[in-house]
Formats: sequence, structure tokens, C-alpha cells
Amino acid sequence: MKIGQLSKATGASTRSIRYYEKKNLLTAKRMDNDYREFDESDVKRIKTIQIYLDIGLSTREINGILNCPENYDAYDSDDFCEELLGAYEEKHAEILQQIQTLTVAQQKLEQRIEQMRRQRTKGTVSNSAEQSNQSS
Repeated sequence: MKIGQLSKATGASTRSIRYYEKKNLLTAKRMDNDYREFDESDVKRIKTIQIYLDIGLSTREINGILNCPENYDAYDSDDFCEELLGAYEEKHAEILQQIQTLTVAQQKLEQRIEQMRRQRTKGTVSNSAEQSNQSS
């Protein structure tokens, strides 16, 4: 199949497919006219790449994972792949750290918002009292 057909079969843009090829995540066979030629195994490979991109892995990390056995299926497999486990554990630790950092930022932001609301309310009360005194 040609790149356009592969794009339709996977939902990946032709630009993404060329990018995957540039990053050595995918290898296209070349026809005599230099067109890329793909087969069903490339559909499966792109879907696997998309899974890994969706969970936040970099193309470098994905490249390491793709060294798992050729018949490894990220969708449905009970096979064990050391590279995949390591990558998942690293990504999990990274996400936990991001959650912790964001939680601290959220707490500080909530404190600041509450402080500013109190100041605004205090200022509104003061302004109302001043306007009352001026009216009298």
C-alpha cells in the first residue's frame, strides 16, 4: 500500500508517517519509482507507535521499545518485554513527579486566590463605608 492508504488505515497523517520513518520508527520499502511501499505489518507498527505517543513517550523511548520481539503486540499481549517494562516504569515515575509538582502549584495558587478575594472583599467594604460617610 502507498503512504496515503497507510494514512487512511491508521489515522496517522502522511506527514507523521514520514516523521516516523525519519526517526527510524518505521522503514518503508521503496518501489522502482522511489514511492514508499507499506504492508499490513506497518499498519500494526504505526498503531503501536500511536499508543506510545499517546502515553507521552518520546520517539527515542519508542525506538527502544520497538526492539522488543517483532511479534510483540502492544494492544493484546501477555508476552514480557524488558524494554517495555522499563519504559513504562520510567514514564510512570515521571508522571508521578509531574502530579506532585502540579499539586504543590495548585495549592499555592488556591491560597493566593483566596488571599486576593479576601483583599478584594475588604477593599469593597472599605469603599462602601467611605461612600456612606461621603453621602452623609
